[in-house]
Amino acid sequence: MSNAVTTADIVIVDIEASTKEEATRLLAERLLAAGRITEIEGYLAAVAAREEHFPTGIEGGIAIPHAQSDLVTIPSVAVATTEKGIDFGADDGPSHLIFLIAAPASGESAHLEILAALARKVMHEEFRDALRADKSAASIAETVTREVQK
Repeated sequence: MSNAVTTADIVIVDIEASTKEEATRLLAERLLAAGRITEIEGYLAAVAAREEHFPTGIEGGIAIPHAQSDLVTIPSVAVATTEKGIDFGADDGPSHLIFLIAAPASGESAHLEILAALARKVMHEEFRDALRADKSAASIAETVTREVQK
């Protein structure tokens, strides 16, 4: 099993979802299928609980829903792209790039390092544009892993 933070099987290009809940569930299903989380409902509940306190949509058409949970086996970033955008509560409108971060409960620093690295990268318009334009799950996975995993 790959220790890469993102692999092609947890990337969804042009996700078919209209709500943040649908998008998050589809990404979580990929994490489950890849053996990166052990159970989906508990993980989604952790993501939703976090979302209640802090909307995860940020400027520039980005959403970074995340949760730390005992149900996570490998620190992961599942990625979705969407042309039409999904409302994650950002002030400037819908999100076109969604990064679902799954971090083990024990790996406090892993979670924060991934989050910090991702938050820094998404501030760069070239990075966002490159991912939005990319139609290859493998290529997106490679880009995210390279830029976020140290």
